[in-house]
Amino acid sequence: MSPSCATVSCAKQVPSPPCSATRRTTTPGYYCAAIPRDLMESEIFGHVKGAFTGAIADRDGAAAAADGGTLFLDEICEMDPYLQAKLLRFLQSGTFTRLGTEKQQKVDVRIVCATNRDPWAEVEAGRFREDLLYRLYVLPIEVPPLRERGQDVIRIAEALLAGQAAEEGKTACEFSADARTLLQSYPWPGNIRELQNAVRQSVVMHNEPVITAAMLPNRIQKSAGLAPIEVETNGVEPTTEPETAVQYVPHEVAHTEPAAPLSPEDIRPLADIEQETIEGAIALCGGDITQASKRLGIARATIYRKLKEWRRAARTAAPPVAD
Repeated sequence: MSPSCATVSCAKQVPSPPCSATRRTTTPGYYCAAIPRDLMESEIFGHVKGAFTGAIADRDGAAAAADGGTLFLDEICEMDPYLQAKLLRFLQSGTFTRLGTEKQQKVDVRIVCATNRDPWAEVEAGRFREDLLYRLYVLPIEVPPLRERGQDVIRIAEALLAGQAAEEGKTACEFSADARTLLQSYPWPGNIRELQNAVRQSVVMHNEPVITAAMLPNRIQKSAGLAPIEVETNGVEPTTEPETAVQYVPHEVAHTEPAAPLSPEDIRPLADIEQETIEGAIALCGGDITQASKRLGIARATIYRKLKEWRRAARTAAPPVAD
């Protein structure tokens, strides 16, 4: 499957073994590419006190934690050959030993694995055990990328939109017809993570209850030849040169030679200046928050959080609508 195809979400839909006496509903998951070999064995099979430097207490691994349920191993083709052999023995016998002991433990676990590589090609290249693949490749499920999902893209986007709208405190939020058309026609090279980002950005950047095509991120609009939406920028025009974003400073701060002497009453709250600076940088970057965050030298999550806080404050300060 392609990268970022929501494999964890798919794995969580796999039911636990029906006859298990210790049936669980949770699905422990481990990303094999991110955990070093020295830690992976302990993470999956556990260890006893003194097994290695820093092992100050006994610890159960993922296999024991998943007893009666499902254990998800993501990017299985990245697993070290030594651990492939130990995983094969575990699958054959249903038993394993924790690191630092010879005592066998038996569990009832269903194994679900995922990879964005061709496992047969990995076997041919000598990077993955053929016998292990035969053990794992019992019920293969291919999760197609979004570009091959057709109308499913809209259903997934609507589910993401509902969750994001609730998180942002918006009671009503939906896609317009032109937005649906654009979402379905866009190739989504980044798969579900790109779709999540697009939905989040659209909800965070706009207060309207209906998300139109013009409110989707610029890269998606450009794929359909649409002109990006014009964002309210307090007189600052968007630019195609993101480097100039760092040069934007609120008017009141940029002037170092005031026309008249200043007094303490002329001092503006730092929070106001910060808001103008961030909003101005976003405008200069054409609404691209990622570029703005890079140019300002702050995390993208910080900008999203600030925008959320400012919008919440604006809603709180807004006068009630008369009946």
